[in-house]
Amino acid sequence: MPDILYFGDTTLTTAAAYLAGVLHKSGWSYHYTPSDVAAQASLFQSPARVYILSDYMSGQLPRPLQRELVEHVAAGAGLLMIGGWESYHGMGGDWDGTPVAEILPVEIGPVDDRTNCDHPAFVQAIDESHPITRGLPWGTRPPLIGGYNRITARPGATQLLQVARFSATRTGCTYSLTPGPTDPLLLISTHGRGRVAALTTDVAPHWVGPWVDWGPERVKAQGPGAGEVEVGNLYAQFLQQLVGWTGGWL
Repeated sequence: MPDILYFGDTTLTTAAAYLAGVLHKSGWSYHYTPSDVAAQASLFQSPARVYILSDYMSGQLPRPLQRELVEHVAAGAGLLMIGGWESYHGMGGDWDGTPVAEILPVEIGPVDDRTNCDHPAFVQAIDESHPITRGLPWGTRPPLIGGYNRITARPGATQLLQVARFSATRTGCTYSLTPGPTDPLLLISTHGRGRVAALTTDVAPHWVGPWVDWGPERVKAQGPGAGEVEVGNLYAQFLQQLVGWTGGWL
């Protein structure tokens, strides 16, 4: 069994190439299932270290398999849901009311939760000391995103990141930012002996926005069967720490 079962993000030669590249560069093995392919029951006969659901419709993972996944998490596996049009409720994600939703650190509503940002949307750290967020310049080099799923935090969950939206105006050569609403962006919790994380933005275009280029250095990566990507070094470090914590490596 590979370290990680990764579901969604279209295909390995398109959006999934970004996360696949970071996973491979971090030394983790993965088994990948494209967005338009239903999950195979054989994948759940023994537990993986981490299950990643990203832009993957709930209907592609039948409820009996969702219950098996939940049991694996309770026994010590990790679960990470990443945002997108087919994540959370989204447009066809429809994860609300599912067995997986019951163990996420967020509450998913029954309506379309997609939020597209045409003005600046900054990522802000609530806790910079956690292993997922530690060592990254959230204050001096805050990243921006292009969109996210708007959810609410489940009672008892720990919020690590939020998205802060601003409206931008220009007067002559001067730009001004007016603060707008904030929403949860990254929340974590546990289920039994396992760790659970919910990131409500995407990690691939288009919602990832400039975050994919976060950092002064460029990193090239290519996972098995995937296209090559070039990303910012801080983006890669964040994803490595996010998956590393969820899987219990950190």
